[in-house]
Amino acid sequence: MALLDWIVIGIFFLVLVGIVVWVFRQQQNSSGDYFLAGRDATWIAIGASIFASNIGSEHLIGLAGAGASSGMAMAHWEIQGWMILILGWVFVPFYSRSMVYTMPEFLEKRYNKESRTILSVISLVSYVLTKVAVTVYAGGLVFKEVFGIDTLWGIDFFWISAIGLVLLTAVYTVVGGMKSVLYTSVLQAPILLLGSAIILVLSLKAVGGWDEVLRITNAVKVNDYGDSMVNLIRSNRDADFPWLGVFIGSAVIGFWYWCTDQFIVQRVLSGKNEKEARRGTIFGAYLKMTPVFLFMIPGMIAFAMAQKGVVINGEVFTLTSADAAFPTLVAKLLPAGVKGLVVCGILAALMSSLASLFNSSSMLFTIDFYKKIKPSASEKQLVSVGRIATIVVVALGILWIPIMRSIGSVLYTYLQDVQSVLAPGIAAAFLLGVISTKATPKGGMWGLIAGFIIGILRLGAKVMYTEMAKGAGYTDVKVWAAELGVNNPFYVLFYDVNWLFFSGGMLVFCLLVIMAVSRFTAPAPAAQLVGLTFGSSTAEQRADSKRSWNKWDVIHSGIIVAITVAFYIYFW
Repeated sequence: MALLDWIVIGIFFLVLVGIVVWVFRQQQNSSGDYFLAGRDATWIAIGASIFASNIGSEHLIGLAGAGASSGMAMAHWEIQGWMILILGWVFVPFYSRSMVYTMPEFLEKRYNKESRTILSVISLVSYVLTKVAVTVYAGGLVFKEVFGIDTLWGIDFFWISAIGLVLLTAVYTVVGGMKSVLYTSVLQAPILLLGSAIILVLSLKAVGGWDEVLRITNAVKVNDYGDSMVNLIRSNRDADFPWLGVFIGSAVIGFWYWCTDQFIVQRVLSGKNEKEARRGTIFGAYLKMTPVFLFMIPGMIAFAMAQKGVVINGEVFTLTSADAAFPTLVAKLLPAGVKGLVVCGILAALMSSLASLFNSSSMLFTIDFYKKIKPSASEKQLVSVGRIATIVVVALGILWIPIMRSIGSVLYTYLQDVQSVLAPGIAAAFLLGVISTKATPKGGMWGLIAGFIIGILRLGAKVMYTEMAKGAGYTDVKVWAAELGVNNPFYVLFYDVNWLFFSGGMLVFCLLVIMAVSRFTAPAPAAQLVGLTFGSSTAEQRADSKRSWNKWDVIHSGIIVAITVAFYIYFW
């Protein structure tokens, strides 16, 4: 890092501090002000926050790592960003009418208070297993690679940078709440886009152009059925990414994440009205189309550079691991000043993702647990409890990192693997809850419970069999199982079945549970459902929703879908 790089980073932090100070001086007298920015956000702030919150370590490290290890296989999850449109067009009207703070609170209104508690628990568990652990781990990895420091004061620099990132982000999130997250996202999103675009251009120039990347990666076969790293659609016999399983699994995860997860939906709930919220999702969907080009393709380029033996500043370009692809490009390719700008972009992504997580997790615990136990708690107490909850969630996430590293060789694959078993039950409850008035409170509740139990069994089986194989001296669980004759029903169902098909099967099972239980249990009172489902919306509510959009909203949504289709055609 040159002096100019540090100057650029210093300017970035001064602007960041300025925004936080400005936010702090705004009056935030209630939990609504603190957690949802007073429900006054515009479409630009909402869309930028959706993008900046989503683009975290799993993209800078994980998505680039996936590109370097398996090529275009994981692009399905990114291109599924068009599902943000479903949030805007289908779910925003119901969320806006309900005036809820959290997604569990919505389920309480639609089903019962038990459903609210169950979803809160599942959401907090998912934050610990995925968002906290992944972001903190990746933060440590990226700065260790970029700065080239192994130890500092006798301590592994990975942990110094990871914990430092957490503390730095916690300060401005705790001080400013949701407004701080929204307005710093408006600063961070363009920096991240610009920095990543520079990496894309310079890496393409270094490797010899896009045709050279295609030549090298096309020559690398990823299975025995003729598919290469470039193929987005792979044989249905592919062990990891069968095309049918990918379409099913990515759709389940995408629907859950974009339409029901507090982490994303909280940005929409902060909108001043339905129109701003919907347009925020359209803007966010446009921005979400960029990660494949700004992170996954640079990962493939990094792989091609290593395969070709490209020489950068007198050194042959090498990768220590797939997940090191993006930070290695930053460290090796960029000139002084530009490297500082890209480091700011990395900082922006990591901090924005963490900040959104802090705000969402504290809100879940405060509103869905503490406020129910102590309904008379003051607004000041609610904010204080939320801050304490954040510290606990982060601490648990850090403790999970060693286990995460043992069961997930590539960060982005690990993330999607965990989400694939946490998503189906939630997706089923929201889907049937909104489209049908026949889903009863008990039905929705038992659908959530069934999904959570099956998901935990799947995760537990993965950890257990991975550790058993390691203990026996094997790195591949399936090789260990084959040689020792492990073929019991539990192993076959909860470990051996492809994770993508398993996720789809879970969704069908949870939907069936909801429908079966609903058949034999009492429905919710009609008054409870008003405005919360398609069938129970009043004529006035439907008219208000129709007035909130015009032809340009439809045209832009159509453009996003058309670009998605074109992407599939090109990489078919």
